[in-house]
Order: sequence, then structure tokens, then C-alpha cells
Amino acid sequence: MEELSISDLQAGMQSGDITSRQIVEGYLERIASIDCAGPRLNAVIELNPDALEIADELDRERKQGGIRGSLHGIPILLKDNIDTADKMMTTAGSLALEGHIAAQDAFLVDRLRQAGAVILGKANLSEWANFRSTHSVSGWSSRGGQTRNPYVLDRNPCGSSSGSAVAVAANLCAGAVGTETDGSIICPSQTNGVVGIKPTLGLISRSGIIPIAHSQDTAGPMGRSVADAAVLLGAMTGIDARDSATSSSQGKAYSDYTQFLDKGGLQGARIGVARSFFEFHPQVDKIIEVCLETLKSLGAELIDPVEIENAKKLGETEIEVLTYEFKADLNAYLANLGPQAAVHSMQDLIAFNEQHRDKVMPYFGQERMLKAQEKGPLTDEAYLKALETTQRLARTEGIDATLEKHRLNAIVAPTGGPAWLVDYVNGDCGEGDSWSPAAVAGYPNITVPAGHVSGLPVGISFFGTAYSEPVLIRLAYAFEQATKARRQPQFLATVQF
Repeated sequence: MEELSISDLQAGMQSGDITSRQIVEGYLERIASIDCAGPRLNAVIELNPDALEIADELDRERKQGGIRGSLHGIPILLKDNIDTADKMMTTAGSLALEGHIAAQDAFLVDRLRQAGAVILGKANLSEWANFRSTHSVSGWSSRGGQTRNPYVLDRNPCGSSSGSAVAVAANLCAGAVGTETDGSIICPSQTNGVVGIKPTLGLISRSGIIPIAHSQDTAGPMGRSVADAAVLLGAMTGIDARDSATSSSQGKAYSDYTQFLDKGGLQGARIGVARSFFEFHPQVDKIIEVCLETLKSLGAELIDPVEIENAKKLGETEIEVLTYEFKADLNAYLANLGPQAAVHSMQDLIAFNEQHRDKVMPYFGQERMLKAQEKGPLTDEAYLKALETTQRLARTEGIDATLEKHRLNAIVAPTGGPAWLVDYVNGDCGEGDSWSPAAVAGYPNITVPAGHVSGLPVGISFFGTAYSEPVLIRLAYAFEQATKARRQPQFLATVQF
């Protein structure tokens, strides 16, 4: 099963060389051998007990000439903050939601099932999508424990979609779905040497996803290649009556993004180099400089440097927006849980965490939740002003202004730095990330493997304006095919120099 692409698996099933059941069995065996034992990556928090039965049904449909869609028979893992109305829990990694079975599939899950995907299980994550504490350790949840980086096991996998990225990197599934508010798809994807697409806000429905903040939250695909991520992306798009933001994707979304996979896609492209995200790590800079030469050799015109105006001004106002929305959005989600749930509000959740401090908060607290609980309603002038400011700075006066000024198709930058050590004393300590402008703007961002620093993956990011996924996929695919920088993880105990 190692390194097989979605197209490889589909070709095998089409020829009769392999069945969906055999594919599922292969991934289940691999999960048992290296996720639950062996190096114990701890990427999968729960397996779908019906996965083999679902695969059998999809095999029967194939034999009868019925193919549901692009993912027919393909096993996919979902981050454990995405609702599934089956026998699996949806908990955001929290003991407070242990036992919670969603009453309805998230819209994206329904779309995946319609495309024929086998929902193999749920992936571990940074608890509450990494918005519980200011000193959190990415990849840790009170329900799932610590997810490990498959390249070097004492290193952090980044988050919050930690398990999703690790599972893809370690070949525990054909692809996975993560979610992002600010960096939670892009960071773990680059840190674990896979491709991640953080789409435009509204391209994929947010309904049925445990929220942080509706102005920035989105789900997105993670794969071992741009092609795999593109297949997943197209399967999840669609207009959802439960999420008004998806109406903006009318006429701008595609059900098949593989049509934009073009090895010559960099020819004639104008790409801006965001130099403000360089000079935080000399080895990363060296790798990205080689990448830039590759882009030029493939026909791209580099505008170097370009400055994303206001990129450094987003921090405090963004946190203000997220904190307000976290309280409002999470309260709305929790209020709809059944009577069997242990919590129905953020106040309940804070009390639960305090009551179970030894299990829930052994390493870090809940400062972000306490801060959110103090906030007023979304009609507060402070919130409305912060929201207007962040969106203006990130969109019209930020990414859009830069693209227009230099007539760019996209902007490129180092995605971030190599993985840091798992550290329960100091918490996360990553640096050099470039994902915030696109995250705050609600614009698309794709990270692709670019190279390695002491065996640890680093990525290069392509980002642009709203609904520019076709352009970014074309650019990222051409780069990926020319470089093929991804290597399989070797599960090293520590960095070897």
C-alpha cells in the first residue's frame, strides 16, 4: 500500500487486480503495525467499524457497473472535529465530548460518501483545533494523546490537523481531510512532507464541523501529491443550504480539479516572491532559493521581491476576531448536542476541563477559552471593528493589492520551518510561517514538499486571491512534477546529523 496514489488504486480496482476491501484491509493492517504499535505514531483516534462492510458494498456496485464518483472504494481519514452520523464519535479530541455521535453527517462527509469514499476513521488532532491554550503542544489531545512526526519521532507534527497529515505521510490512508483557521492544514502538511490545500472560504461547507471561527474556518484536503489533493478537493465542493458562505462559490467551484494538473503550468506565470517570510532559517532559505530557480527554469517570471502590505499588522486584531467568534460559534454547536452530552456551552466546557484537570490539562491550560468566555455578542463594536480591519488588511489592502500592483498570478514563500521538538514545558515554538495572510483573508493556499533539513520536511507555499485554486493547482503541480521532493518517512527516533 505504500505510496500508492488514488489513481493507482482506482486503476487497480478497475482492472480487477485489487478490491476496495483489500485496500481497506491493507491500511488497517498498516495502522495496526505502525500507528498503534511499532513507532506508535498515534495518528488515528478511532476506526470505522463498518469500513470493511462499506468497502464490500462499493465492490458490489463496481461489479454491477456502478461507480459513484472519483473516490469510489478509496479509504479516507477525517479529522476528529468533522461530524459523521455513523458509529464513530466526533470529539475534537476532547474528553468532554467522548461518546458524542453526530445526528447528521457534515456536508463534506455526505459529498465524500456520494463520491464513493470509504470513511476509514477519524484522525487525532490538537485538542479543540489548537484553540484552548496559548501554550499548547500541537498534536496532543486529552482523548487521543500525542501524535508523533513520522520523520523523526521526537519532533512535533504541527497542528491542528496533526493526525490527518501524519496518516497521509505514513501511508495509513489514501488521503485525509483537515481543517484550518490559521495554519492548521498548511503547517502539518509541510511539517509531515505532504501536500495540503487550504481552500477559499466558502468553497467547502463548514456545516457539521466543530468550529473555532466562521470568518476563517474551512476544511481542506491533504494528500501525498497535488493530484490526490485535487481529487479530494473536487469531491467536497458544493452549495450547502446549511452554510450561506457556500453561495459565493456558485459558478466558481469545480467538481473536478484534476483538469488543472498541467506539467507545463508554470510557463508564462508571474509569481511574486514574498521575501518577508525568508531569513528565519538559513537552510530553509537555501532550499527555497533552489526552488525559485526551478520555477524560473519552468518558464515562470519571478517578481522578486514583493511585499504583502499589512502582513505584519494582522496579529492582535485577528485574535480579537477569533476569540469573539470562538465563543459564539462553539456555543451554537454545543447547544445542539443531545441531552446525553456532558457539555452544552463553553461555560460547561470550561467547568468540565477544570473538574478533570488531571486528564485534560496535565501540560497546558485553557487560557483561550477563558478569554473567549469573557467576550460579548457578535454585535459588539469591538468585534465588528476588528473583523472589518482584518478582512480589509488581509484582502483588499493585502493579498489583492499585491497581486494587482505586480500583475501576479500567485505569491510564493517558504511555508515554514522544520519540525520542533515535542515540548510539554514550553509548548509549541515554530517560526517563519507564511500562512496567516491567506488564512485571515479566507483565500487559498497550497503547500508542496520542497526539501529537507536534517531529514525534516519543509515546504513551499503558493497562495492567491479568492477562488484561484485552479491557478494554484496548476503552478503547484508543475513544480511538484519537476522536483519530486517528497521522501517517505523513516520513523527515526531522533535527528541524525
